Amino acid sequence: MKVEKKMDTSLNYKKLEASERIRARILGVVKGIFLALWALIVLFPFYWMVLTSVKSYGEYSSESVPKFFTLTPTVENYASAFTEVPLARYLANTVIFAVLTTAIMLIVITLSAFAFARLEFRGRNLVFVLFLSLMMIPNELVIITNFVTITNLDLRNTFAGLILPSVTSVFYIYLLKENFEQIPDSLYYAAKVDGTSDFKYLWKVMLPISKPTMTTITILKVIECWNSYVWPRLITDDQNYYLVSNGIQEIRENGFGRENIPAMMAAVVVISVPLIVLFLIFRKQIMAGVSRGGLKQ
Repeated sequence: MKVEKKMDTSLNYKKLEASERIRARILGVVKGIFLALWALIVLFPFYWMVLTSVKSYGEYSSESVPKFFTLTPTVENYASAFTEVPLARYLANTVIFAVLTTAIMLIVITLSAFAFARLEFRGRNLVFVLFLSLMMIPNELVIITNFVTITNLDLRNTFAGLILPSVTSVFYIYLLKENFEQIPDSLYYAAKVDGTSDFKYLWKVMLPISKPTMTTITILKVIECWNSYVWPRLITDDQNYYLVSNGIQEIRENGFGRENIPAMMAAVVVISVPLIVLFLIFRKQIMAGVSRGGLKQ
């Protein structure tokens, strides 16, 4: 009897295990189909943009019903994007703006996060809470004040006027502070016993440990600068200082013309590719930095 019961139990266990495997396999297939459909939905606009950019103006205009492919692709639109409009200048301006803004911001937020995370001073927690409450204020409420300030300083149509309002971020200070606080206090006290200054401790210990978060902040800030539209559009009316965000609007209105959609799409592809490549290269660092900043040891 005991042998028969053991055999029945073993048989039932195998059936249950097989059922679980089938269920897991079906669930995996369903997830795969869902993710594939979602990827198709997300990537389709970019595919359509690239497809349109390699169609000639004549082919695009002659299509009564849009086609999902082309048998005669051309790079003429990409050549026009650099010869008929100052797209290269817009790209160079954006690179300068993104690099300088990000570099200055990293200095500001690193020193601020270190002060809130490691330095002891009266009212530190209250100051940080008040500082953090600034995140509740929409940017639209301060943009007019920034505009008046920059105008009074005679910094319109300058890189300084573009950069100054963007050299700090409450969110990034908070993210970096949380990351700094994960570093054991014993390292800080040991460094102080050895006579290490606060700045040297920050440079030699905290920043190397926080490299994933610093990388994430850097990439996100570059993307933010690249996509910035409202402030550059408000503070510049000189083409020599246009960024790609407001430059593309100028191209649409006074460059190719509103009807030459393929050329417009070629310019947009050129503008979009650097960010896509940047994200694909550093996607693991971005995910690691965000998750690390959200953990508390």
